[in-house]
This record gives sequence, structure tokens and C-alpha cells, in this order.
Amino acid sequence: MFRAIILGGTLALGAAGSALAHGDGAPAPIATDGLPSLGEDFKTQNPYRGNDLAVRIGEGGYNQNCARCHGLDVKSGGMAPDLRELTSDETGDSWFAARVTGGATKDGRVRMPPFGEILSQEAIWAIRTYVESRPKD
Repeated sequence: MFRAIILGGTLALGAAGSALAHGDGAPAPIATDGLPSLGEDFKTQNPYRGNDLAVRIGEGGYNQNCARCHGLDVKSGGMAPDLRELTSDETGDSWFAARVTGGATKDGRVRMPPFGEILSQEAIWAIRTYVESRPKD
């Protein structure tokens, strides 16, 4: 009996840890130390495209804030759009930035929370850089 209780508890803790592996559900700011500061004016194009440090920082930010809906490794399971399908140009950049900062609602329901007061411009573009680094296949 004691073994069954210990085994059950261990399995429950393992499942909880697995569920939290890509964020705890609460949006959180991310540190962007080492990336060039972008100032007050929001950029219309991703200034970090091709920046390896931005990819690494963006991966952590994505996993903390985006993966629970958009999928681990940016592979959507259908709950939210597959971000790898966005274009890597100004149109895609503008859409991405507007959606991340302002969120999205449909029929009065929040489909994506706004992250504009949580994530810095540097963090948003680092996440975009990470997303663009993920293969589409």
C-alpha cells in the first residue's frame, strides 16, 4: 500500500512538472541583457533578425509566454496559429508586433492576451527572431 502511495505521488509530481515545462500560465517579462536597446519608438521591422543571442533569449521568452498555446518548438497543435507560417518581412513583422502587444479578441472572448505591458520591445523582437529560426517542416 505504501509503495502504491509513493508511486502515485511520484507520477503526479512528474505530470505536474511536465505541464509546467513550458510556462506556468502567468505571462512574465524576460531579461534581454546583451541585446542592443531599441529605444522608445516601436520598430516596424525585426531589428534582431539573424542575431544568435536574440534567438537564445527569444527561445526562453517563447517557452515562458507563448508555448502553452502556440506549441513547443513553435509547432502548433491547432489551438493557436502556427507562428512559423508568418512571413519574414515587414508585413509579418507588423502583424506579429501588433498581435503580441495588443492581443486578440473574437466574439468578446480573449483569444490571446495582450503582452504589450509585460514584454519589452526587445523581448518581443527576440521572440520573433526565435520563431523565425524554427524550421517549418
